[in-house]
Amino acid sequence: MAEQAQFWELARQLSAIGAVKRDLGRILPADCPAGSAAVLTLLDRHGDMRMGRLAELLAVDMSVTSRHVAHAAARGWIERSPDPADKRSRILRLTPGGLAQLDELSRRSSHLLAERLADWSDDEVGQLIRLMTRLRASFGDCRSAPAGFHDPVLRETTRTPAST
Repeated sequence: MAEQAQFWELARQLSAIGAVKRDLGRILPADCPAGSAAVLTLLDRHGDMRMGRLAELLAVDMSVTSRHVAHAAARGWIERSPDPADKRSRILRLTPGGLAQLDELSRRSSHLLAERLADWSDDEVGQLIRLMTRLRASFGDCRSAPAGFHDPVLRETTRTPAST
C-alpha cells in the first residue's frame, strides 16, 4: 500500500487536472459548449435515453440538463421523440448531425492531446490510459467520457439500449 505522502501528492496532482480540462474546453467549437458536448458524448456512449437518465449521468439537475438538451436539439444534433411507454416523456437520440459534431470534437481533442504529448512515447501514453482507467474503476464512477472525447471506433461497442 502506498504511503500517506503519496496519496497527498496524488490528490494534489488530480486537482491540477483542471488545467488539462480547461485546455480541452477551450478547443470546443463556439456553438458547442461543454454541456452540449457532454450530452452528445453520453448519448453516443449509452444510446437513446430519457431526459431523467441523462440528468443522472450528467450528475446535474433536470433544469440544467434541459438547457443542454435544448441547445443540442436547436442545432439538430439530437432529436426528441415521444416515449412509446409514456407519451409524456421524450426519448433523446443522436442525429447524423450530432455524430458529425462528435467526430469534430474527437478530431480537435485528439489533435490537442497529440500536440501536448508529442514528447511522450506510445508506451507512456498507453500506461497513462491504463492507469486512469483503473483509477476511474476504483471509484466506481465510469458513467461518462470527458466532454469532447469520442471514439468512433468504439461507438457500436459502447452503446447500451435505451434507458428508463
